[in-house]
Amino acid sequence: MGAYLILVGLLYICSLSFAQDCNQQLLENVDFPGTDITSLYSPDAEHCRQLCTEHSSCLFFTFIRADWTRDNRHFYCYLKSTSTGQPKVRTSLLGVTSGFSLKSCIHESQPCLSKVYQNVDFYGADYQALFTADYEGCQRECTQDPACQFFTFVNGVFTPEKIRYKCHLKFSWAVPRTPTVEKKAGVISGFSHNIQMSQHTNTACQGKLFPSTDIPGSNLLALPAASPEHCQSLCSAHPSCTYFSFVSTNFNCHLKGNKNDMVMVAKLGVTSGLPAHFCQLNHSWVKTVHDGVDFRGPSIRYEMVDDAATCQRTCTDDPNCQFYAYVTESFFDRNYWRRCYLNRVITMPNPPKITKLDNVVSGFHLRNCV
Repeated sequence: MGAYLILVGLLYICSLSFAQDCNQQLLENVDFPGTDITSLYSPDAEHCRQLCTEHSSCLFFTFIRADWTRDNRHFYCYLKSTSTGQPKVRTSLLGVTSGFSLKSCIHESQPCLSKVYQNVDFYGADYQALFTADYEGCQRECTQDPACQFFTFVNGVFTPEKIRYKCHLKFSWAVPRTPTVEKKAGVISGFSHNIQMSQHTNTACQGKLFPSTDIPGSNLLALPAASPEHCQSLCSAHPSCTYFSFVSTNFNCHLKGNKNDMVMVAKLGVTSGLPAHFCQLNHSWVKTVHDGVDFRGPSIRYEMVDDAATCQRTCTDDPNCQFYAYVTESFFDRNYWRRCYLNRVITMPNPPKITKLDNVVSGFHLRNCV
């Protein structure tokens, strides 16, 4: 954990700039060169700004627009940071838009992404396809399906003809995922009590768990999880997950995808279960404190507090915090004692790739729109 804590300490220095004034200006044809953290795909500068806002340490960004001509890097969103919170350099550059994180502003935690994009393909991440009369119908299908985060619709003049009017529904994670969960003496971890793990429904339901049971094979995806209930929430959020197995020794959550059969075998240390789609699971598990477990993840900042309970309250009170890790005085390196790390990951709709493509329309669900 030592190297991780050093890295997070550096991120904390960056977080000092979060108190800077709210700057909502978008600067067209202005580049903030260098100081990149990472790059993601975005359809426009507003979406790129939201990604920067949700990223744990991004303070400003540069977005490469569709009218960029120097190379093929269209729709790239470069997330950036400095210790001062300001770009080191600003230069004029045609085809880009730059701006700042909204972390210091009052902003929508789940923004309405109502814009649609003509001749733009949100490539990949498909989980279902159907035919609709127009892109409005496709967007309605996406909005009504809790798993759908964005879509691409093929219009009536597309070639080849056989896929005209096809509506592709696409998935990205809209619930927080802990990037690493591991045993670590002297660390106590947990979740914000305000964490959002369900998709816009008021219908309560009970999950089904099978203790000391494994369901081998049909592996779809393996993710870190803190408990069987956490694993069940991840399976419930994924449209292709039909059941899961959680291994308590290494905190591995194995999502399975098999609609034809389910063969269970007895196995100690493994809990399997079924997802619950279109309903609200009991999420009391988010209040569980995990002693001797480290939730390593991208940190917003750390604060010095006296105990894990205060760390949990600090995370819950911060709308940007999703999960936390507290370093106790039994940790081997006293330099990190009493540090409360507040962590978050991006959960807004995020296409894995965006390209130009004639005669298609892409967009996002409207569940967050009034």
